[in-house]
Amino acid sequence: MSKKETLRPNDSEMQFLQLAYNRFYDLFDEIDADSFWEKDELYRFTTIRECFFIYSEILNYEPIKWVIKQIKESRPPMEAEIGKEYFGFIRNLLVHFPFFTKWSEIYFNKSLINWCGVSRSIDKFLSNYEGHSPIKYRVWSAEKRKFSYVTIGFPQGYSLDKKIYLSRMLPEREGAVFSLAFMKNILDTQVKK
Repeated sequence: MSKKETLRPNDSEMQFLQLAYNRFYDLFDEIDADSFWEKDELYRFTTIRECFFIYSEILNYEPIKWVIKQIKESRPPMEAEIGKEYFGFIRNLLVHFPFFTKWSEIYFNKSLINWCGVSRSIDKFLSNYEGHSPIKYRVWSAEKRKFSYVTIGFPQGYSLDKKIYLSRMLPEREGAVFSLAFMKNILDTQVKK
């Protein structure tokens, strides 16, 4: 491989990353503002959903994969899994079940997830993490000078085909604030200060 082939980011990656990072940071700033939470539920939902879409695409960038690997090796348990698998599950749920218009409406069960085949990525995630203990996080906002607290839940009763609401696993406001701050910390590893 030539030096040009191994230099990161290459031209096409740079073009993609500039678009993706700029849009993600714009959405992050919007969601981080208290006024965002006064907007209607559909607007909030589509804006939060877009962040999960953008972040999931950026996860394909090789240096971000290295960051996730490093987090898995050096950070507390489940941090890398949340940064990749958990957020990936939410993205996949939002993409493959696009008929919800509010965070509070999103639900699933085993039969709905497997309507067109079993053992796909969403089903694998839910089966692997069913019954996992909740994880508590706090996120510091330097701008607001305060902590936000959130409990990240995992599916309970999935194998029994129980109806599970995403908002019980990840509440809308606290979950979005946490998720975006977590995503931003990972994405910031590739930005020159």
